[in-house]
Amino acid sequence: MARSPRIVMTMRLELDSGRFYLGRDYCEALKAAGAVPLHAGLIPDREYIKSVLDHADGVLLPGSDTDVDPHLYGEEPHFAFKRNIPVKDRTDLLVLEEADRLGLPVLAICYGMQVLNVHRGGTLFQDIPHQVKGAYKHEQGMPLERLSHSIKIEPLSRLADLSSPEPKVNSHHHQSVKGPGSGLRIAARAPDGVVEAIEDTDPDRFVVGVQWHPELNWKDDDFSRDLFNVFVEVCAARPQVVPEVLVMD
Repeated sequence: MARSPRIVMTMRLELDSGRFYLGRDYCEALKAAGAVPLHAGLIPDREYIKSVLDHADGVLLPGSDTDVDPHLYGEEPHFAFKRNIPVKDRTDLLVLEEADRLGLPVLAICYGMQVLNVHRGGTLFQDIPHQVKGAYKHEQGMPLERLSHSIKIEPLSRLADLSSPEPKVNSHHHQSVKGPGSGLRIAARAPDGVVEAIEDTDPDRFVVGVQWHPELNWKDDDFSRDLFNVFVEVCAARPQVVPEVLVMD
């Protein structure tokens, strides 16, 4: 890899303290793959987001302990809907809008995959146990890194080059993709039919969403590590944007 790409990650918000924060696993996984991880605060201001992504090489949308506002995909909240932090939704949607404008590679994880799908006009199951008949338990709990169920990868997807057809993944979510958004296709499902990965239909654009948490397993699981490696390699291959220098006469 010729250089270390700069990859921007949006953060989470702790309501009690007002802190922005993010688990260390995301940074460590990106750094191990050769990237420079950068944090973006949850500030849903278009000019701020443009300035943050202006010299970025890629975007990672991490998980969150929140649900996407169902009004964003035309639904009222289900009785099992959990909690929503509007500033998280608004910031991530602005980041995705700008990433699309710039053509940046995107890796979206768990909540990140769900907000990616909503950004593209897709819909979600608000609660798997109540809305997906015969579904597995997808909130597996501790230990978080346990590979709890298998997934079936679509043969022609980007993920197919990284793994055997049916690898095992961890599972920590109660929502999932229902209808894929515009320009997205399903790349993997769990055996119960729950969508586990989506990707851009444009073969020249790396936009991949996964429902599991590869950042928890990159040290010991080849599939998780390879996903980060390939994402970082795609980001590094982009033409480098050189910041403009103001020259005074």
